[in-house]
Amino acid sequence: MLTVVPDVPAAPPSEGPASSLIDQVVREGARQMLATALQAEVAAYIDQFAGVRDEDGRHLVVRNGSAQPRTVVTSAGAVEVMAPRVNDKRADPDTGERMRLSSAILPPWARKT
Repeated sequence: MLTVVPDVPAAPPSEGPASSLIDQVVREGARQMLATALQAEVAAYIDQFAGVRDEDGRHLVVRNGSAQPRTVVTSAGAVEVMAPRVNDKRADPDTGERMRLSSAILPPWARKT
């Protein structure tokens, strides 16, 4: 049988220098857009609770660095992401549990889109 394309196993586009330049540009753009969206989400969350303070006048919701980088597989390929962290010291009045930021963009369990 005549084939136009031989049956050669293809390497994933996100691995090694064999990926094309356009794939690298797309992955870098996806990484930058994801990082910017996460920064904006955290900034909005902190601004929402900017007036909430403890007895000593300290903010209860503050930025707290970045989490360890993790790889998220997207349609553009594997993208390494460093999600910003938030220290939220507020407590739920009913249960006494601390409140937490739950990212709608990148949940803690998300590894693939």
